[in-house]
Amino acid sequence: MNNKPVVTLGAGPAGLAAAYELIKQGVKPVVLEKADKVGGIARTETYKNYYFDIGGHRFFTKIGRVNKLWHEMLGEDFQKVRRMSRFYYEGRLFNYPLNISNTLFNLGILESLLIMLSYFNAQFRPYREEKTFEQWVSNRFGKRLYKTFFQTYTEKVWGIPCNKIQADWAAQRIKGLSLIAAVSNALFGIKKGKSLIDEFYYPIKGPGMMWQRFQETIEDEGGKVRLNSEAIGLKHQNRRIISVDYLDGDKRTEIPVEHLISSIPITKLLALLDPQAPDEVLSAAQKLSYRAFIIVVLIIDKQDLFDDQWIYIHSTDVKVGRIQNFKNWSAAMVPDPKKTSVGMEYFCTEGDGIWTMPDNELIDLASRELSELGLSDIDGIIDSFIVRQPGAYPIYDPNYQDHLEVIKSFITSIDNLQTIGRNGMHRYNNMDQSMLVGMLAAQNYLGANHDLWEVNEEKEYLEEKKIKVGPTVSENDLIRAFARMDKLAMATAVGSVSGLIFFLSTSWLLIKGGDVAGPNLELLTQYFVAYSLTVSGAFISFGYAFIWGFLFGWLFAYLRNLLLAFYIYRVKKKTELLTLLDFFRNL
Repeated sequence: MNNKPVVTLGAGPAGLAAAYELIKQGVKPVVLEKADKVGGIARTETYKNYYFDIGGHRFFTKIGRVNKLWHEMLGEDFQKVRRMSRFYYEGRLFNYPLNISNTLFNLGILESLLIMLSYFNAQFRPYREEKTFEQWVSNRFGKRLYKTFFQTYTEKVWGIPCNKIQADWAAQRIKGLSLIAAVSNALFGIKKGKSLIDEFYYPIKGPGMMWQRFQETIEDEGGKVRLNSEAIGLKHQNRRIISVDYLDGDKRTEIPVEHLISSIPITKLLALLDPQAPDEVLSAAQKLSYRAFIIVVLIIDKQDLFDDQWIYIHSTDVKVGRIQNFKNWSAAMVPDPKKTSVGMEYFCTEGDGIWTMPDNELIDLASRELSELGLSDIDGIIDSFIVRQPGAYPIYDPNYQDHLEVIKSFITSIDNLQTIGRNGMHRYNNMDQSMLVGMLAAQNYLGANHDLWEVNEEKEYLEEKKIKVGPTVSENDLIRAFARMDKLAMATAVGSVSGLIFFLSTSWLLIKGGDVAGPNLELLTQYFVAYSLTVSGAFISFGYAFIWGFLFGWLFAYLRNLLLAFYIYRVKKKTELLTLLDFFRNL
């Protein structure tokens, strides 16, 4: 080991991806993880040989390097799973993605028509500004569908009204979304793209298998992954982190630092600094907030309950937000095929009524609500287990961007510190995005210059943005290629050129003279009233040709713009269908 190693705080997907990238380049990092296992919120817990996922994590990505890495790590233990998920609304289960017959049957024709009318109303009278989640979704789906399928569940997850959640969260999580795209999928069965996938990959014993394999690989190559090791202090001077204090069990240990990559909550990171961060930075950090999560695992003496991997609960009658059925992710998650384990997921805030509810009351609540939803009888529940997960989701409240900018400005002023991951950047990234950012952070230490705050899934960053293979197309190129043609300018230009052609042709024949002076042009008298092969006729031909050229030019420009608009519309709708992100993916 180097005397001053690269240290990574947190052994979730982002932190492990960073450490693995360093290992591949011959750097032996030290990873500090306060929990007793790797994986962070994407870990797998066990209880009496029942495996369960903290939140449900599908493995599907468009990022080629991440996808390749997943398959290299697990090989045959990485199985393909057919997707099945629905949402519960007013006592009925709706297929997701939409199935037209199922939706019409459950909603009824009248309600379906009202939803369509609400959608058309939103197209003609949209919100002019999209500042909030409510405005963003209503503009794309209509207010009625927003209230039906978005509002209740979203407010359960975040604990704040949808008109307080910022629109950029919706734009990040629901890219390419529209009612037309959803209905087209329901009618025509187009199921390509990231969100409308029918299949995904999943480790046979949960995502924890993936992160354990990362841990083993890192340690086999000389790196260190220290569990039960919580960072409690970060010394810094001259714009550099110089050491990390951490608890190794009960023992306090200090380790020097060459470079620090942190995936722990950015608010906690700032609180660890010694000397402390400026007051305005600490104040901004205190104003960032997170949503917590509780999963109540119920073991049921029944072979089959429902076919879904997970069901979203759009109902204010119960507190549960989502229900996982773990054996439908993988049969190996349940030791006895005659039994079923479900995860009742409750979104909350640390310190609120649900978070502080005693375990026995939580179990009673989950059991009762599972029965009320008609999914299982209470008598069939034979065992239970509870996991509380703090800091699960960064909240996009109205002022979070302002606070985050203050923090980013300070963080980036420390030369050997990078923050990554969902909590490290206060950004609701998926696993693949978090891993990509971790890999890029490792490359930055090795000399690259990636802006981690600019990484997003659409650019696939390195594959399309930083590594230029062949010609690239800029935004200005696209604007020029698809610019609307000015009808008046085109009409004037064509009319002027046409008029000049006839004017000059007539004038040339007059100058040329002779016994036979342009008999062919004299045919124009059949089309141009009062035309003659004279000086005045030249001006008359200019006028007629200008008018006809003007009309032709205007019509050409109009049709060209119309066809271009139609083409762009088709491309837009196809893109929506192929990139429709699952609104509830990886919550």
